[in-house]
Amino acid sequence: MQKLKTDVQGVIEEMPQTLPGIMPDHWIREQALNHGMIEPFVEKQTAEGKISYGLSSYGYDSRCSNEFKIFTNVDNAIVDPKNFTSDSFVDRETDVCIIPPNSFVLTRSVEYFRIPKDVLVVCLGKSTYARCGLIVNVTPLEPGWEGHVTLEISNSTPLPAKVYANEGVAQFLFFKGSSDCEVSYADRAGKYMKQQGVTLPRIKE
Repeated sequence: MQKLKTDVQGVIEEMPQTLPGIMPDHWIREQALNHGMIEPFVEKQTAEGKISYGLSSYGYDSRCSNEFKIFTNVDNAIVDPKNFTSDSFVDRETDVCIIPPNSFVLTRSVEYFRIPKDVLVVCLGKSTYARCGLIVNVTPLEPGWEGHVTLEISNSTPLPAKVYANEGVAQFLFFKGSSDCEVSYADRAGKYMKQQGVTLPRIKE
């Protein structure tokens, strides 16, 4: 029995200190402060406006910038992911963006992210906006990717809706894998690598 306890203790001691799974606040803080994973980084939940942002128990609440591209169809443009045109948008730099009914805006995160090679990040919209019919959509941040996150905010209501710049808009959850992936986003030179500002759809040549 004593030998079994010793063997088990030895296995535990050899296990990695950080196991796969969703990562907690202290891990996010360490990665942000020592490895630049999130810049700028706010160490606790802050609500200088009204909608909170900053480090949470198992995630990070990001802010949207004051750069907005508001979708409009005044020129009868066709939405084509393979040949997307900026003619579909009106650009605004403002602290409060009005999204038309049943339309959407593109904006970006205030924060610049650098994702470790063994981590995948999933984004969820803040409940304050979700309860108003505003849906935040972001595809996962892949291992090795870095840049500002382009955020799509859809207004699913028949009324105009407000979005506030420099306040919380979405929560990012960090999932650690069991090991580094073989090929990261950086390794394959992904088309959105190191993007800055609000980035429209791209097709790789």
